[in-house]
Amino acid sequence: MSSHPSKRRKLADGAQSSDGAATSDVKIQKQFFKSAQRWNLEEDYENRPRKGKQKKQKKAADATKLPIRVAEGTWVTQEEEDAEIASDAEWLESEGEEAPEEEEVQPEPEAPKIPEKEQIRRAQEEMAKIATQLNEDPEEHPGAFKALAKFSESDLLAIKKLAIVVQMTVYKDVIPGYRIRPASEDVAKEKLSKDVKRLRVYEQAMVTGYYQYIKTLAALAGGAIRDKGAKQPITSIALTCACTLLNAVPHFNFRGELLKIIIKKLSYRNIDKDFVKCRTALETLFHEDEDGQPAMEAISVLTKMMKARNYQVDESILNLFLHLRLLDEFSGKASRDTVEKQDDGSVKKQKQKKEFRTKRERKLLKEQKEAEKVMAHADAAVSHEERERMQSETLKMVFASYFRILKMRIPNLMGACLEGLARYSHLINQDFFGDLLEALKDLIRYSEMDANKEDDDSDDENKEDEEDEDDEHEFVRDTSREALLCTVTAFALLEGQDAHNARSDLHLDLSFFITHLFQSLLSLSVNPDLELGAQSLQLQNSVRRNNRINLQTTTVLLIKCLSGILLPPWNIRSVAPLRLAAFTKQLMSGSLQVPEKSAQALLGLLADVLHTHGRKISSLWNTEERKGDGTYKPLAATVEGSNPFASTVWEGELLRKHYCPKVRESMKQLEKGIKSIK
Repeated sequence: MSSHPSKRRKLADGAQSSDGAATSDVKIQKQFFKSAQRWNLEEDYENRPRKGKQKKQKKAADATKLPIRVAEGTWVTQEEEDAEIASDAEWLESEGEEAPEEEEVQPEPEAPKIPEKEQIRRAQEEMAKIATQLNEDPEEHPGAFKALAKFSESDLLAIKKLAIVVQMTVYKDVIPGYRIRPASEDVAKEKLSKDVKRLRVYEQAMVTGYYQYIKTLAALAGGAIRDKGAKQPITSIALTCACTLLNAVPHFNFRGELLKIIIKKLSYRNIDKDFVKCRTALETLFHEDEDGQPAMEAISVLTKMMKARNYQVDESILNLFLHLRLLDEFSGKASRDTVEKQDDGSVKKQKQKKEFRTKRERKLLKEQKEAEKVMAHADAAVSHEERERMQSETLKMVFASYFRILKMRIPNLMGACLEGLARYSHLINQDFFGDLLEALKDLIRYSEMDANKEDDDSDDENKEDEEDEDDEHEFVRDTSREALLCTVTAFALLEGQDAHNARSDLHLDLSFFITHLFQSLLSLSVNPDLELGAQSLQLQNSVRRNNRINLQTTTVLLIKCLSGILLPPWNIRSVAPLRLAAFTKQLMSGSLQVPEKSAQALLGLLADVLHTHGRKISSLWNTEERKGDGTYKPLAATVEGSNPFASTVWEGELLRKHYCPKVRESMKQLEKGIKSIK
């Protein structure tokens, strides 16, 4: 009886132990699963011994065996035989193993192609997201510039076009108002705050991305990708982006790279919308340039391009020089090699009328001036001396181009060159006047000879290349117009700097230009192109008509020359009566031949001459008061040798019966002026 309780206790202990064993099994199983998660079965498989090791060990053991002579009579080592057997066995094993492997290896299914419209839509959404991030907080997303640049590497042209336009817009918005210097090693070692480091990382990322973007624009603008069939080619879009960036951020880094892209397009003779776009961008740059540095860089690249192409460029490229601000702002004198600046003491400031201000107004004005001074210092404005230095360097390059064109006598650039010299006459050094006038005389002397040679050459070329006449229209040279431009330039030089007061010291003689104009008056009167401009003599398209330079007609140039000779502004009373009478007689004869508008202009000029010098030439209208003897010689070699006072102005009777009412009215006004002279 006493054993039962102990057995019960044993049973109870057994039950407890079974419960403990069950719980321990569960714990072991959980630990097993936990440890199984960390097992690397592939690594264990890799660590297993290979068959190759056993083969190497066998080869090392059998390396001492002697060779055996086989039935064929050849000696074979046992190693080779074993190797062959092993290789055969291996081959059989591999055959059995390769069969299931071949079944497992299957060609990967190709990814479904996304339609182009879907790709474009996704690219638009992604680029819009990136651009929004850069506009909101660009410093927090320095890697967004690279993400945008990846879209320009797409195979689809639509995405590529969209990418370069989006990049242009983003850079135009985020570029700061200062240049970013390249990061140096010394600066990188400096201890900087967190904000400064973040700013520098962002700036370097932006500069790097901007440089890569400009390189992409240069490649696309150069014709790396051609899509002539598109409505808007990618070349045109790249040039538009370059022009926009040049005008929007001319102060920022890599301005020279943008100028090279634009001026490379201007080097071509083919004038299209992209050409006009690039030319307009440079004109805007010159107008808005305040410190002179961008204009100097642009003129430097432009003059190098023209010199490299031997000045075989369009006339409108040379006219870009007339849009420089130094034409109105620069105060020094220059030639092609040197620049002379005026002393500050020689320039007298005009006295301003003193205005009455109260004590409070004077105090406010003083505070305002101090604030402006502080602001100018804070904005780091370019000093006046630095600006003048930039403009003087630019002026030297401009004059070097003008003088080189004069020396080379390039036909299609002579008009723009001479007009440019006339406009810049107030900035030319007086010591250089003599050489310049000699160059103008040589141009008049040899213009007819060059024109005759060109006519002969063009006749020969036309016989050989009659089929190509419609492809490209050659420049039509007008020697009479060039001679008038030379005369206008010569008189503008004297008038621009009051050089007429020092003509004797400078040895300036304009009699050659006066005599040449007198001899050419009769031939000009029968010129059918008298009322046409330089551009009207050629087949012009719509893009060239916007040019406002060198559009003066031959009649306008003639009136300017005659005004400078007969009515000089510096000494209007010093004109000799013989010269006045000779030109008056020639002009009255020419008025019978010229068109009606030119006739009105000539009669209006003669009315002004009569108003100023009426008593000197009034005898030409009176047959009873002849001052000269002999005969009148309109084709004389000199003005004085024509003997004008031996004749009368009988052409007035015919002009009173002219078919044009306005010409008749002008003649009546001229006769009234003659009658009023006492």
